[in-house]
Amino acid sequence: MRAAASLVFVAALIGVAGCQPEGPRPGSMPPATYDGIETRLLDDDLVNFRVQMTGVATRGDLDAYARCAAAGYTLIRGFGFARHLRTNVYEEGGVWVADAVYTVSPALPRGLQTLDAEVVAANCTELGIPTV
Repeated sequence: MRAAASLVFVAALIGVAGCQPEGPRPGSMPPATYDGIETRLLDDDLVNFRVQMTGVATRGDLDAYARCAAAGYTLIRGFGFARHLRTNVYEEGGVWVADAVYTVSPALPRGLQTLDAEVVAANCTELGIPTV
């Protein structure tokens, strides 16, 4: 009798061991992917950045990507600082887009939402977020 109970237990273990969960675990998301940056010069010091991502967890992911794009562009232009003016975010079919506008300048601009391009670009590199 004891051997039969052991056999049933082993059979149950084998059955459970063969089970594989289907799909991602509840609450898990695929990793974010950075799908590209478009820049458009609106004026000498006014730049529009359009960044696109999939697998976005929060709006902050898009804001960070746009900030990194602005920092990289600012450095390429030979400037040291940028100031955030606005960001519009929308999603369509799982693809998220941030449409952001920044001013770029050689000196620290007035305002609360300014960034030091070298510091931000270094942080972006450390976090693995692409820049221009």
